[in-house]
Amino acid sequence: MEQHIFCFIVLNIIFIPLGYWVVRNGCIVTSWIVFISGICVTCLMFADENAILRMLALIGIAFSGMKIITTTESYKGKVLTLPFINWTLFFVGWFGMRAQIFETLGGKPLAGAWPKIQSGLVSILSGVILIALAHILTLLPLRPDLLYIPIAAILLIAFSLILHFGILSINAGVWRFFGVGTYSLFRSPLKSKSLNEFWSKRWNLAFSEMTSIAVFRPLRDKTGNSFALVLAFLFSGLLHELAISVPVKAGLGLPFLYFVIQGLLVIIEKELIKNRFVFLQNAVTARLWTFSCLVAPVPLLFHKEFIESIILPVARVCL
Repeated sequence: MEQHIFCFIVLNIIFIPLGYWVVRNGCIVTSWIVFISGICVTCLMFADENAILRMLALIGIAFSGMKIITTTESYKGKVLTLPFINWTLFFVGWFGMRAQIFETLGGKPLAGAWPKIQSGLVSILSGVILIALAHILTLLPLRPDLLYIPIAAILLIAFSLILHFGILSINAGVWRFFGVGTYSLFRSPLKSKSLNEFWSKRWNLAFSEMTSIAVFRPLRDKTGNSFALVLAFLFSGLLHELAISVPVKAGLGLPFLYFVIQGLLVIIEKELIKNRFVFLQNAVTARLWTFSCLVAPVPLLFHKEFIESIILPVARVCL
């Protein structure tokens, strides 16, 4: 295991100068080759490792590869104004996909740093409390099959609070002290009044940025907005397969199907809004529509094998 981890670290270190060279020369095709090659090498390297370690490695290399792709797309046809050291810190220290914000690294501290850090700490504490609650539920004298769904739901929310709303918020706050215009990658998702708003503006902007910059924008002029949007969701589905199903070697196709459904629902929703359907004009019913569409198929995304092989073992370690 130690040897594989060492090789993985070396691979990511190699990606830093290689990625900068790709970005500087505007090599879009090469950026995709680097991304796919990194995924393949990591899959082979961690094929026989623990599912949790395999998941972390695949997510890590996917983010590294996508940073090269999105930055190459962003600077395509432009003069590269991002110094190598700034690129390196963006590559290893920020979860978002917009490298341009690191051009201001070293400038005056930006407002809003402490509120992000404080919000992150509160979210982490809330997540830990939920994990403890899930542990208490396991001690109840009830059949395990009756407890499976509530425990799984609580743990998914807990880990989201710790990572998405906790660690990532602290990460954004810290960089603002150094003049980098980092921002919340999860922006009050419960306020979403449409699926389009949820996926494009409020939930996991790192994924939204990578699919928008790498897939949607390059294709929309060639295929039209709707088809490019569907392809962006399909690509997101493939990335989630890589992060969820591939590590546990089970449930293949289910996360992909979830994002196929979401892509189609977003297209349908756009037509409904265009035709001014009443239930989407009301804030309450619009939110009900949004979260019904998100939650109803969620067992496809976080399938049983992922819960049992990743979520529950991590929760046991935390407790």
